[in-house]
Amino acid sequence: MSAVVVVAGTLGVSGVAVASLPAKVRMRAELRRRWRTWALAAPVYLGALYLGAAGAFALAAALGLIAVAEYVRMTDLTRTDFAVLAAGSVALPVLAWQAPDLLDLRSAALLLLAAALPSLLSGDSERGFTRTARTLFALLWIPVALTGLVALGHRTAIAVGLAVALGDVGAWCGGTALGRRGPLARPLSALSPNKTWAGVLGAAAATALALWAVGSFTPALWAAVLLGCVCGDLIESMVKREAGVKDAGSWLPGFGGLLDRIDSLLVALLLAMAVTL
Repeated sequence: MSAVVVVAGTLGVSGVAVASLPAKVRMRAELRRRWRTWALAAPVYLGALYLGAAGAFALAAALGLIAVAEYVRMTDLTRTDFAVLAAGSVALPVLAWQAPDLLDLRSAALLLLAAALPSLLSGDSERGFTRTARTLFALLWIPVALTGLVALGHRTAIAVGLAVALGDVGAWCGGTALGRRGPLARPLSALSPNKTWAGVLGAAAATALALWAVGSFTPALWAAVLLGCVCGDLIESMVKREAGVKDAGSWLPGFGGLLDRIDSLLVALLLAMAVTL
């Protein structure tokens, strides 16, 4: 229940803070939209995971299906490529739930074959390799990562999700407060010039605090979540820049698309599985 208390307290304090912002604050409307999205998403995330493995599977599959649909639109993949990704979004969480021992090198081989099969069968000599590479990347980035919601267990999955959410807030606060000038103002990558070392410092503090608050802090898990916060956003920025789009979608108020909200969570879940399982 500590996670519920932390989430409720965080939403309450942040809601008062956002509501109190003066009209002259440039991002006032944006921050209010983001808070409303968080207020709706948090109960869904927590509620699904508290239902146990079945709820975690349902959450992973739903997030996966929406995310791969956004990814396919961005990367100009075909319907058959989407079918592979959609199948993976359901099948992989099912395996994590019902037959976790099958998630090994055998499933890795099948993922490679599944990614290549549409291009092989259609004889796509012009874009076949590009399609296969993009599909395989998406399988690892989205459905495989989301199996962590099932495989990690509800306590760790909740801790990671909460820490990532607060890490994003910490990164914004750190970048705003410390990232205007000096060495901390240096951008991490040209892929996302607004992401600075000051933001990393803010994310480091926020993720550590979140994990400690729910009793899940370990140096390894903290490092996994922090790297997820930092690298997840850059990975999606790389995909979007090549695709020539600003956001993965436009339906999620304050964020754009679902991938814009869970990009850091995906990498954090992968790394959390690597250090805990």
